[in-house]
Amino acid sequence: MFHKAVMVDNNAVVLLVKLAVAASLASIMARFGAFQKILMREQRTLHQRLKLALGFSGIFAAGVGTRLLLKSYRAVDLGLEGSLIAGVVGGYVSGMVSGILISLPAMFAGEYLTMPLFAGVGVLGGLLRACAPEPEEVWRFSPLLDFRLYRLFRRWSDHRRPLFHLIFLTAIVFAEFLRFSLSKIGTAGKPAVFSLHPVWDTPHPFSQIGVYLATLFCVTVPLKIWNNMRTEQKLESQKRLLSEARLAALTSQINPHFLFNTLNTVSSLIRINPEQARVVVLKLSNILRSLLRKHDNLTTLRDELAFIEDYLSIEMVRFGDSLRFVKEVDPDTLDRLVPSMVLQPLVENSLRHGLSSKLNGGTIRIHSHLEGGRLHLIVEDDGAGIPEAAMAKLFEQGIGISNVNERLKVMFGNDYKMWIDSKPGEGARTRIEIPDLQTNVAAAS
Repeated sequence: MFHKAVMVDNNAVVLLVKLAVAASLASIMARFGAFQKILMREQRTLHQRLKLALGFSGIFAAGVGTRLLLKSYRAVDLGLEGSLIAGVVGGYVSGMVSGILISLPAMFAGEYLTMPLFAGVGVLGGLLRACAPEPEEVWRFSPLLDFRLYRLFRRWSDHRRPLFHLIFLTAIVFAEFLRFSLSKIGTAGKPAVFSLHPVWDTPHPFSQIGVYLATLFCVTVPLKIWNNMRTEQKLESQKRLLSEARLAALTSQINPHFLFNTLNTVSSLIRINPEQARVVVLKLSNILRSLLRKHDNLTTLRDELAFIEDYLSIEMVRFGDSLRFVKEVDPDTLDRLVPSMVLQPLVENSLRHGLSSKLNGGTIRIHSHLEGGRLHLIVEDDGAGIPEAAMAKLFEQGIGISNVNERLKVMFGNDYKMWIDSKPGEGARTRIEIPDLQTNVAAAS
């Protein structure tokens, strides 16, 4: 009796280690980018399914080989579970090919029924995948079926999902039962299939139940780990798509706003000076042509400054020589990437709210430099300045300022700075600090 109790304890330790090995292998596999890409696909080509099978085979066949070489490492043999998981994740082809390849070390060691067992279990996994109500359902499998069975009988119209989970559970138990039955077959005291079931004549029922539970959770835990990874990647993808859509919407707000203000300038010139109006319309067409060619969210500072010069050439028709534009640009910054149309709204604000009320016009300065791996951009004017009451609401109500700030937030998160200094009667200065994107791209490549 004491000997049997010790055997039960040892078997329990082996089963717990087996479960830990399953979780560890699933976590390691989830770190490989190629494996992640295959898991994210629900429809796979034959090449991708074979690639998936080779990945599963390499991992789980190594466990079988380790068990054969090191007799005391029985817990690392997850050949049956790996074959079933390969079928559930990849379908019939992946399951069958994985089962055959995983069984090779055991076949060479004389466990001659391992290959048909693992190949059949792999196909069984493919059958489970095929009968799932939807492809995502295989990732939601849980061995806790109490509430699912309750819904099965309470609401028959929604029976497919709980019934699938019940079939999944039964299939895992059946696969372990097959392994237990085939392990009784053998020659010269060598079993035809390796099994962790107790070998004494009257095994303790808890030991038998423990083996079935270990197999059940060694299939469930990897699926849960990979499902969490898939969920995180989907959330990241949706977040990225949302940011791109939001950025596109913000960009579309800038262009009509700029167009509206420019057309106002044209309308004021049509009656006074038709020839100048014609020149302005011609320049406006050049600007619109440039806008239509912009499909990227980023552009070089050189192109951004060229666009602003075209824009100011239109405004100078109205202001005349009283409007001056000064560039204090570090040559090293000209080919740095900046968000498209990030400076134009700031220049427009300086014109509309800073200089338009001054009879003698004024000066707009743009300054750029690199410092500490960051790109610094400054737009300043010597206009009327911003009233203190308006400063507090500038990032919320100012169309140009709030739009630029929102776009920077979408693109860089918290990795940017934007602030405004102003003194009434002396002008305003808007400063932007963003990462040096060219350096980041070079480091990534």
